[in-house]
Amino acid sequence: MSAWNLPVAVSVCGKEFVIRSDFRAVLDALAVLDDAQLTPPERQFACMRILYPDWREISDWGEAFRAAMQFVNCGKPVPENQPPKPKLVDWEKDVEIIAPAVDAVLGYSCRRCEYLHWWEFVGAYSNIGRGLFAEVVNIRSKRVKGKPLEKYEKEFVREHPDLVNITSQLTAEEEEFFKRLGV
Repeated sequence: MSAWNLPVAVSVCGKEFVIRSDFRAVLDALAVLDDAQLTPPERQFACMRILYPDWREISDWGEAFRAAMQFVNCGKPVPENQPPKPKLVDWEKDVEIIAPAVDAVLGYSCRRCEYLHWWEFVGAYSNIGRGLFAEVVNIRSKRVKGKPLEKYEKEFVREHPDLVNITSQLTAEEEEFFKRLGV
């Protein structure tokens, strides 16, 4: 496949499987991986059902999950035994500030378009410049790293705590499970 082509299938044990490549499907899959109401195996199963239209034909679930996560990671292998990174973005909570920022990069509404490949969405997301979403992520990043906030940032946090604060839904056991999977 050419580097300029966007994949719509992944290889699992030498067999090609169609993968739902629209950004909304991937965001749904990421949401179930973060769902505290489900056990880790249930999350993985739900993720697979969302991403693979032919999920019933999958024989090696571990390999299929790794292939799906590599797709989500824009084709780059997910490093194994990588410690989890602090959560700076909550895709569901932050949709009201992410979508307009992505729209500004794309030049059209990502929510109203019929199809937008996940990798194109990630590219637009990665190119978000200044704005509300960038400011929120910057404040979250400073807090995680223990860096002091500027006066205007402290004021922003006081005025918009619901926008800046993220609560983790994963237990320590669940975080360890996903860590072993390399997610």
